Amino acid sequence: MIAYLKGTVREVRDASAVIVAGGVGYEVHCPASALGKLSVGDEAELNIRHIVREDAQLLFGFSDADSLRLFDLLTGVSGVGPKLGLALLSAMPVSAVAQGLLTGDVKLLSSVSGVGKKTAERLVLELQNKVPEHLAAAGTAGGGAARAAAPTSTAGRDAIEALLALGFREPQVRGVVAELLAADPAQSADALIRKGLGRLR
Repeated sequence: MIAYLKGTVREVRDASAVIVAGGVGYEVHCPASALGKLSVGDEAELNIRHIVREDAQLLFGFSDADSLRLFDLLTGVSGVGPKLGLALLSAMPVSAVAQGLLTGDVKLLSSVSGVGKKTAERLVLELQNKVPEHLAAAGTAGGGAARAAAPTSTAGRDAIEALLALGFREPQVRGVVAELLAADPAQSADALIRKGLGRLR
């Protein structure tokens, strides 16, 4: 089983990247936050979850161990597959997802495309006592940071619209803006756009 991959980024796609290691190109499905850090030609190091199915072998890559751990917890819940796990981790930072699970914030979790209210309730029920508290603290600046981390502020929405208008893919844009807001929720739209461009290019 593949647990770690280090190689050169050959291609960055909508929800995956092709990493060349040892002369072999591996397609790795990644959350938007990880994709936003990858650039063609650069070297990448990813923590890998290798999932084997009857009809396919899939690689899911994460830029840090906390993201992988939360992905494992999410996909361990009945009815939550890798696609939905990635959707949650693409829509908001790890700290926001973890905080939502710990506090039972069904509304926050169900705001993610593809996550219905019943699925959000099941996630809270099964994971509320399993999510390590340090995951919720990572990258937050205060008690309300988790909610602020999701790009729901006016500046965040404006930045997302501007970056989408420039042709960048929505999952990557949302992930990058969410990370920037998690670091500093008070940033202006101009600052978010400028920093977002630096990460997306």
